[in-house]
Amino acid sequence: MTIRKTLFWLHLVAGLVAGVVIFIMSITGVALAYEKDLIAWAERDARRVDAPGAPSERLSLEVLRERFALVYPDKTPSGLTVLADPRDAVAVNVGRGEVYYIDPYTGTVRQPASDGMSRFMRTMIAWHRWLGQDGDGRAIGKAITGACNLAFIVLAVTGLILWWPAAWRWPALRRSLIFVRSETTKARDWNWHNTIGFWCLIPIVVMAVTATVFSYRWAGNAIYQIVGEEPPTRGGPPRGGDTATAAVRPAPVIDLDGALAAVTAHLPNWSSVSLSLPIEATASASVKVPDSWPRTASTSLTIDAATGAITQTADFSDQSAGQQIRGWVRYLHTGEALGWLGQLVAGLGSLGGCFLVYTGFALSWRRFFGKKSG
Repeated sequence: MTIRKTLFWLHLVAGLVAGVVIFIMSITGVALAYEKDLIAWAERDARRVDAPGAPSERLSLEVLRERFALVYPDKTPSGLTVLADPRDAVAVNVGRGEVYYIDPYTGTVRQPASDGMSRFMRTMIAWHRWLGQDGDGRAIGKAITGACNLAFIVLAVTGLILWWPAAWRWPALRRSLIFVRSETTKARDWNWHNTIGFWCLIPIVVMAVTATVFSYRWAGNAIYQIVGEEPPTRGGPPRGGDTATAAVRPAPVIDLDGALAAVTAHLPNWSSVSLSLPIEATASASVKVPDSWPRTASTSLTIDAATGAITQTADFSDQSAGQQIRGWVRYLHTGEALGWLGQLVAGLGSLGGCFLVYTGFALSWRRFFGKKSG
């Protein structure tokens, strides 16, 4: 058996074994490329407000926190997010996944009329990562999606080798580079499989390779090891500290509004500010600016609660090489690191993956079960 035939059968078997799971990850990936945008659009009734006039008419953050406490006395906010657009509500975070919105002009606590889009996206995430499994079944689902993702990488590499033409002449390349009118469904599927595979190769490889970091710890550690860094340990350093030291810390003299004023004075071109609660000896803020690169990057600020001075600034460029690569990996997977254009490419690449599975199965069916010509 020649090398090309060996690669062909490896390509075919990998596609048949992992095809269904690859289709599930691809179809859910189309939606997840626009997860945040779709949720923001669906919840615009709570997230967008009517700005009455000058910014001075906004209520203070401390007043907004008090209004929230009156409505939800049993919930403890972990942070507030303020957007520069005066038409955006202030977001109140409770824990990791619970978010409420407050009209900064009236103090009204708002909730979306429907959480259907959020529930839909949570379902898409569950199928994309764990094949819809819950509890102990998630480990099994994650193992299957991780293995099938590795098979996707094998399919991409072997597919490129099989696609590679013996002679680079346009008549021969035409049916592998552009969609052409075909006389039979078999010829159409072959044309679609090759054309979509070629044009979606780069986004598929990027999404599949970055997904290995989420599936396997060794892949994440390899990022740091390649650049000569020690992989971080899970959990990180313990929080808190010496209680005796904490007891003698001076009481904070700045509140949420003072922290926001210090942050916006330090970064006047801010687009969003997320303040962590509670404020103790220091206040922590995560700030995004319009010209950040990658588009998802943010700047972390530490404010001395006793003086209101910025004591520490850390942006994306201050991170180690391993941390920067890891940050790129996280958001290259969905395309968000490159803005709307990256999301579009990721969405089209995921859609292309669906057609590759369909055409691959159709071609395989005809090979094994189709009528043989004389």
